[in-house]
Amino acid sequence: MYAVELMNLTRRFDDFTAVNDVSLQIKEGYIYGFLGPNGSGKSTTIRMLCGLLEPSSGSGKVLGLDIAKDSELIKHKIGYMSQKFSLYDDLTVIENLQFYGGMYSLPRNIAKDRIEEMLALAGLEERQHELVANLSGGWKQRLALGCSILHKPSILFLDEPTGGVDPKSRRMFWDIIYELASQGTTVMVTTHFMDEAEHCDEIGFIFEGNLIASSSPANLKQSIPGMLVKIPTNDPMGLLETLEGSSLSYLDIYSSGTSLHLLMEPEKLDQLTEFHYEKITPVLEDVFVYLVKSHRKEMI
Repeated sequence: MYAVELMNLTRRFDDFTAVNDVSLQIKEGYIYGFLGPNGSGKSTTIRMLCGLLEPSSGSGKVLGLDIAKDSELIKHKIGYMSQKFSLYDDLTVIENLQFYGGMYSLPRNIAKDRIEEMLALAGLEERQHELVANLSGGWKQRLALGCSILHKPSILFLDEPTGGVDPKSRRMFWDIIYELASQGTTVMVTTHFMDEAEHCDEIGFIFEGNLIASSSPANLKQSIPGMLVKIPTNDPMGLLETLEGSSLSYLDIYSSGTSLHLLMEPEKLDQLTEFHYEKITPVLEDVFVYLVKSHRKEMI
């Protein structure tokens, strides 16, 4: 069964196409990472799935409901956490949870139990009477998540939930996501942090509104052809310029931190004998760079 099904989903704003012909399926209980740089169409897609924005064309279903015809029903069945954290700074932690309990029309006894569960999940029991304005970004993040799942939604949409928080808070946040998924909740999370995507069951790479790949992290890493090697250097851009102007045969070349990455056919590696290179396993950032370049070549 699929929690999300999209077919040729498109959203245009006048002459600008923000989401272009996107088709994908997300299995129930999966963590699906939606990756791409800022402005690539991640948030626009999420807003269409949540019933907040109408598609220009194409179709989609969330929990079997049509995103165009059943938007109001969808809003009551999902959890949604935006990157701006929809919290009320002038209310306390527990008052925010009580407010959302009312928004979701939870019976008082159920709301009381769920609020206690959310305080425990977020580690906020000792701070429940503190004003939200006084919380750090990491604490606000966990409270916002608690508010979005208070009504036990079957699917949770998280739009850039870890932007602007420290690495420790990001790790703790992902621990909560794992726990939710282990209980059967489907999670779709947008991010531009490649390391976070490693935690997902499947990943979709979106670039300039186009879904350029969608599969498991392992499958995506295996999709890169050739052998990836790393050449450490104090001047990656200088070495890049030199090798681009040489007769060296490679499939791809780009700088990465204090090194140069080259994608080469294994039989061509003897061309690198003058360099101290190391064979490396591709990470998702390498996959994304390769896919973006391939996509741009196709568009030319």
